[in-house]
Amino acid sequence: MASTGFEAHNSEKLGTSGSKGPLTQDVEADEKVPVNAMPGSPSSSVSLKLGSDNTHRRLKSRHIQLIGIGGTIGTALFVQIGQALIQGGPGSLFIAFTIWCTFILAITICSAEMVTYLPISSPFIRFAGRFVDEAFGVAAGYNFFVLQAMLVPFEVVACNLIIHYWSTIVPAGGMIAIILLLYGLINVFAVKWYGESEFWLALGKVILAVGLILYTFITMVGGNPLGDKYGFRFWEDPGSFGEVYSTGSLGQLCGFLACLVQASFTVAGPDYISMAAGEVENPRVVMPRAYNKAFGRLMAFFVLGSLCVGIVVPYNSQELIDGFKGGAPGAAASPYVISMNRLRIRVLPDIVNALVLSAAFSAGNSYVYCASRSLFGLALEGRAPKILTRCTRNGVPIYCVLLVLVISLLSFLQVSSGTAEVLKWFVSVITASQLINFSVIAFTYTRFKKACAAQGISRDSLPYKGILQPYLAWYALAGCIVMTLLNGFPVFIKGNWKLTSFFFSYTMVGVFPLLYFGWKLLKRTSVIKLEEVDLHQDVAEIDEYTRNFTPTRASGFGRVLDKIFG
Repeated sequence: MASTGFEAHNSEKLGTSGSKGPLTQDVEADEKVPVNAMPGSPSSSVSLKLGSDNTHRRLKSRHIQLIGIGGTIGTALFVQIGQALIQGGPGSLFIAFTIWCTFILAITICSAEMVTYLPISSPFIRFAGRFVDEAFGVAAGYNFFVLQAMLVPFEVVACNLIIHYWSTIVPAGGMIAIILLLYGLINVFAVKWYGESEFWLALGKVILAVGLILYTFITMVGGNPLGDKYGFRFWEDPGSFGEVYSTGSLGQLCGFLACLVQASFTVAGPDYISMAAGEVENPRVVMPRAYNKAFGRLMAFFVLGSLCVGIVVPYNSQELIDGFKGGAPGAAASPYVISMNRLRIRVLPDIVNALVLSAAFSAGNSYVYCASRSLFGLALEGRAPKILTRCTRNGVPIYCVLLVLVISLLSFLQVSSGTAEVLKWFVSVITASQLINFSVIAFTYTRFKKACAAQGISRDSLPYKGILQPYLAWYALAGCIVMTLLNGFPVFIKGNWKLTSFFFSYTMVGVFPLLYFGWKLLKRTSVIKLEEVDLHQDVAEIDEYTRNFTPTRASGFGRVLDKIFG
């Protein structure tokens, strides 16, 4: 992939946020503690005030790279994308995913400039409060928390559904409890173990995504038991563009919009990389490289993945349609598994299903991490109960993790309601929250850039300077707002009105301004003047950390992994 511009410069400034060393659970706000962020850093050369960040900097470059991938690639790319294929056809699906990736690139560039300058925990949530308005930060924080918290039960339900591809001996309730227990154990093991476990789980996703792309190419040129050189046959018959909700051009437009909505749900990435900024070692070196490489890899998976799905199976496949309408278990609704069955390929469907399961489990694991860190960020800023700032001695915000797991008990709705219906509920809320979150990042960046100009800070002096700004920020903001409004567009088509669909598609559109104006009235906040925007808080700590940072040399196998994924 060509570079997207995420190169760090002014490397002498490279650093991190004020992460603290071994912590007790109760430390006074003005007490000074030694920084011992990771092995190899000076244990007493830096003394910082506690009160901004209690997490440890132990995640390496390879961890942050695959956290970005692991938090994004889940069942949506391998299974649920088939629903969009049915509605829009292969042409609409490929074009929609390609277009949406341009918006994600714009958001990534906005995030990279701000987060590389101030790599702190829950950065874009806290930036919204610092650069725009305290109430805006509160609304952004709780919106992101809802987004991540709802993604956990979504993936838990998906995991349970996939497991039942093989057997239904273990009841749904028991399997959900086991999955939630595993999430809890992984996330309470401290960030070191989270990073390592997520690295290997995300690696499985990379293998699966690359494997399915190769599978598509090999089988389309005749490398299959039937010797069928089907190529782009399904783009010609039944065609490239499907119709939904209507016929003719209107039906094709609706099909394209359905694919675009699916893309806005499926494609993400920069927010997951950003959330780990407070726990990455040497972030002003690691973060720009992570944004650059992770974006390139993710876009390759999403764009090529959307292309492959339209190649391996026709959009009017009855088996595919029955898989979604009938709620076929596990990856039986996956276009790839349907393709393998059509080509009479044995064993491989089970392997794909196992890897899809690991993808879903890994995604859910990342969402527990991100949800807990977003809530932790709110607590650090005094916008959530203070008890949520409490960390274990290993730097884990324990009460935040536990609260996320409690919310994840919504997964048990599957026991009484249909799986397909429960997934639709989660997807609708998640899509709206994610689009609002991207809008917040883009708008916050416009304020950051204006504040730098107003205070005489040259962007050339920043560790990373984004290209084509502020045009990319406004491009991202406009696109996200439009897609937020289009999220539930089918309910406005004659004969398709459903109150539940409208409610779940637009709930967060109403909740976000309610949070914003509610906090504004409660705390009497106002939009911060550009000249008064705080661009300096935490910078001194970050610079000092960087000056004292001593890299550690990995073991032999670790060096190989760092070389490949770092």
